[in-house]
Amino acid sequence: MDAVSSVLTTQTVVAFGLGACLVGLVTVLVAVVRRRNPGGAVDEAVLDAVRFMSDSPLDLRRGLTPDAADKITSRLLRLLRCVAVGITDRDGSLLSWDGEANDHYVDLVDPIGTAIRKKRHEIVSHNKVPCNHKSSCRMRTAVIVPLIVEEDPEAVLIVVGRTRGRVIAHLAEAVSKFVRTQLEAARLEQARHELQRAEIKALRAQISPHFVYNALNTISSLIRTDPEEARELLQDFADFTRYCFRAEGTYTTLSDELRNIDRYLTIEGARYGSRLNVRLKIAPEVQSVVVPFLLIQPLVENAVKHGIANKPGGGTVTVVAQDIGNEAEISVEDDGVGMDPALLEGMRSSRSSAHIGLAGINYRMKQVYHDRYSLMVETAVGAGMKVTMRVPKFVRAVRPDMPGYSESDTPTVRREAVSKPGAALGS
Repeated sequence: MDAVSSVLTTQTVVAFGLGACLVGLVTVLVAVVRRRNPGGAVDEAVLDAVRFMSDSPLDLRRGLTPDAADKITSRLLRLLRCVAVGITDRDGSLLSWDGEANDHYVDLVDPIGTAIRKKRHEIVSHNKVPCNHKSSCRMRTAVIVPLIVEEDPEAVLIVVGRTRGRVIAHLAEAVSKFVRTQLEAARLEQARHELQRAEIKALRAQISPHFVYNALNTISSLIRTDPEEARELLQDFADFTRYCFRAEGTYTTLSDELRNIDRYLTIEGARYGSRLNVRLKIAPEVQSVVVPFLLIQPLVENAVKHGIANKPGGGTVTVVAQDIGNEAEISVEDDGVGMDPALLEGMRSSRSSAHIGLAGINYRMKQVYHDRYSLMVETAVGAGMKVTMRVPKFVRAVRPDMPGYSESDTPTVRREAVSKPGAALGS
């Protein structure tokens, strides 16, 4: 939780930094354009700056790749109306150069190395470099700016201007701040994805060894008495573990998630026999909805382990997924032992609870969907528990990523779930 708080705080800082960079860059551009042409070119300069600001985050979303560097240098060249713009990697190797005077890059290699090593700007005058085209060469000054991210150079920006003096230095400084802030945002996005992957690894680690042992023990007991059922259960167990321990993927489709839940319930049904009844009702309209990987399975596991298993005579687990306009509503209900609603308050921030899935899943939902979406829990002692979540059908940058793995079949159901009075979690 502390790591995520740090990430969110950094996101706020980055957002303010982007705004400050936008204001600074537009101010510098307007001042420069007014000197050269006080007419309608000012509005054009502002529009170009805004376009550059809006497009750059998409270019640098995956970091400073050669393709992203090409797009950034091309846009900066049009924005600054300078001679050339270049970007190198953190070691000084050129990623992209757009414009003229590319033959002078070799003359800038040493100053680039100095800028990286000393973490400071370097200004190179055309008079200080050899040139065979003194009269026709448009380069007058090259400003070299290291882009410092977390105290280390992440890249180097090179702006080649046709004038001497402070103007080109101010322009280079203004755009470098923005590009640097975008690199910080890209690194932050990478950290967020790494955090999500770490959480998925933690979820995998929580898959109970007792479930694995009991599943294999159940299958082995059926080998002699019912070999066909044993074979089918073994296939379900193999598919269940393959899905849970897949190598890649932060998101999945609701169809695939529910299909894996059906496997889990089939295996547990063979173990508990008539003590565990299962009811599923899945609306076809929501099968393609994208959800975080392993978001629902822990809720079903809680219903079996903490609801039905502890109830003499067993009970029923009901899973419903229905279409409600722009959202899908998923509920997991059991008529097991239930719990005291007052205990839910302590589970909002706790990760040590026996019902750890509730706090953990509520937390993961807020990561993806922010504060708009959270779990609703209805329970009472002796009356079972119902956990309901709503997820949007479409979220930007949230898409399934399951290379080489797809499921098309979904289970059918016998009836609707029954609601119970209770309390909310994370409201």
